[in-house]
Amino acid sequence: MRDIGSEMLIAMRQRAQAIDVSIVMPCLDEVESLPHCIANAHDALARIKAQYGFGGEVVIADNGSTDGSQALAEALGARVVPVVPRGYGAAIIGGCEGAFGRYLLIGDADGSYDFTDGVPMIGRVAGGADLCMGSRFKGGVARGAMPWKNRYIGNPALTGILNLFFNAKIDDAHCGLRAIRRDALLTLGLSSCGMEFASEMVIKASLRRLRIAEVPATLSIDLRNRGPHLRPWRDGWRHLRYLLIMSPTWAFGIPSAVSMTAGTIILAVALLHQLAILPGTGPFGSSWLIVAGFLVTCGHGAGVMAAAMHLHSVREGHRLLTRRVIRIFRVARMEILLLIGVVLIASSLLLGGIAAWRWTASDFAAPGSVLPIVGAAALGAIGLQTMFGAIMLAIVGGSSGDILPRIRHA
Repeated sequence: MRDIGSEMLIAMRQRAQAIDVSIVMPCLDEVESLPHCIANAHDALARIKAQYGFGGEVVIADNGSTDGSQALAEALGARVVPVVPRGYGAAIIGGCEGAFGRYLLIGDADGSYDFTDGVPMIGRVAGGADLCMGSRFKGGVARGAMPWKNRYIGNPALTGILNLFFNAKIDDAHCGLRAIRRDALLTLGLSSCGMEFASEMVIKASLRRLRIAEVPATLSIDLRNRGPHLRPWRDGWRHLRYLLIMSPTWAFGIPSAVSMTAGTIILAVALLHQLAILPGTGPFGSSWLIVAGFLVTCGHGAGVMAAAMHLHSVREGHRLLTRRVIRIFRVARMEILLLIGVVLIASSLLLGGIAAWRWTASDFAAPGSVLPIVGAAALGAIGLQTMFGAIMLAIVGGSSGDILPRIRHA
């Protein structure tokens, strides 16, 4: 008696081995546009076969359609992969995980993208690129295909911020047509369920130093008689929020540097005037000195957060450590940071003690300058933050005094 289950499994494995390219479309009630999209995808696969000799498949990542999209897709020659978690990103991740191809071409199932534009994308990833993005601004946007606020405000702004934060060097970070090597996609650990998935793929590819290419892609008016799933303001904020979360340098590091620099300059100028190295009393009175102490301590705290979030990102596999950071954390062991904190606190107590002695010696008259007290308070706060930061960095680095060795680095 034949084992029908085993024969089906063997047949599936043989089919999978013959597939080089999978065209993956996220789908949620797209019965109106699926006939066009699947036919267009099969046309793209035929061109890929003729040009590169790659066999392919069309994968519909169904996210819970209730309009019969699943049966229609199968009748049109596509393979349906059910994806239970809801959301644009979840559907793409599930579809890519269920795809057989070595190369994945991802595009929407609403008819707005031409999958034949993905033929050169497959050529780029087969030729050495890890990820190839489409650029609608290079390929052309049909009239009415993209709202003006998305085309002229949202997309350029978010793409510009992404390039600034992560040096991706692309024109259109949110193009829905893109190709990626399957093994590269699996290394990224993608997890965003919503529309911010589009940014997540580019960000993590940049952080992992994958090779990113870009080719023109066209955008047409979609074929649906209902509104898109995209919500511009909500999804725009989710993209921006994700950019900040994934960039400890810009979320914490840059504000830290600016804050500490400004505070230090104010305190240094005031000190030079108080020591008579500079003439006069200077431009900064007591109010400015208090603000300077606030800026220095807050800036130091943000710097500790930047270091901790950077290490966390490395441990999660999102980024590689640079050689400069490796050198820093090979020296900055937990014990060393704790010792620095103790020295700063001791200096704070000494400076505060001197200020208190001078105050009592002057029969408790109001001091002429708040600089000693502000300096003592700032040193004490920074010392405590350094000690707390040492413990936090050790925990994030792997619950060891050797912060660096337990995390993956280049």
